[in-house]
Amino acid sequence: MAEIIQRDGTWAFDGDTLRITPGLHRSVPLLRRTYGEISVPLAAVSGVFLEAARGHGRLRLRLRLREGADPLLQATGGRLPDAADPYRLTVDTGRTGAAEYVAEEIRRALFLDRVPLGPAAAYLLPGPPVPVSVRTSDGTVSFDGTRIRIDWADTSERVKRVTGPRIITMGDLVRVEWLPSTRHEDGSLRFVTRETVLSKLPPDKDPYALDLWGSARRDLLTALVAAAVTARLPHPSTRTATANGELLARAASVPPPACDHHDVLLRRLRELGRLHRDGVLTDEEFARTKAVVLRGF
Repeated sequence: MAEIIQRDGTWAFDGDTLRITPGLHRSVPLLRRTYGEISVPLAAVSGVFLEAARGHGRLRLRLRLREGADPLLQATGGRLPDAADPYRLTVDTGRTGAAEYVAEEIRRALFLDRVPLGPAAAYLLPGPPVPVSVRTSDGTVSFDGTRIRIDWADTSERVKRVTGPRIITMGDLVRVEWLPSTRHEDGSLRFVTRETVLSKLPPDKDPYALDLWGSARRDLLTALVAAAVTARLPHPSTRTATANGELLARAASVPPPACDHHDVLLRRLRELGRLHRDGVLTDEEFARTKAVVLRGF
């Protein structure tokens, strides 16, 4: 057993599996503490590195996984902040020897087991457990393994609140798009369905998206929802054409038939017209939202 215990967390490698446990110190990001222990099979690993980290004399262990092996990395697309990345471990001064030993044991096992370095053909990690639920400034998103539910907050845009809770089944879902918030731009968690695959509504107006503009620390937890959903979508390696037509996972790049496109637009406009007639939307809100919908199509 090769093990290193730090304030930032613990890595323990038994020759087949690397168990990564986040530290309990308040400096450990909420995302890592909420996700909890991660068991990484050797077959999912492509390399391990010991590199310089911020802080005088400190180093960092960094695990690199094979492309397509982990639904969390697939969902976040390399956009997780360094501190929130569960596959990095800050090593305190004086513990370099232990870190080097753990890294060398992982490298040796990769060599002896001849683990391929190319993309994985299936997810080798299960992703976050379900049910998972996260409250954001725009609303609460929940996923039970079969469907996604969004309940809007009082601070959500009115056009979202008047439509009520949004429920999306896995059968209707094409993909998940996740972007973290930054100092200069809001983040978003968008669920792209077969009906909305061509929509270009901004996150604050899209009833299938959460606009992440509040606490960046808590909003990062939406990455766990994105990962849990991604783990249950077709793996990227299956997104190829078949003899009978395109798989659903490629729907994002294939325009729907013109009649379907037209029907979706009419349904959107009818819904907006009903809300306007009922006095839910003001004239200004109706005109603005209608223009956004038309641009999206």
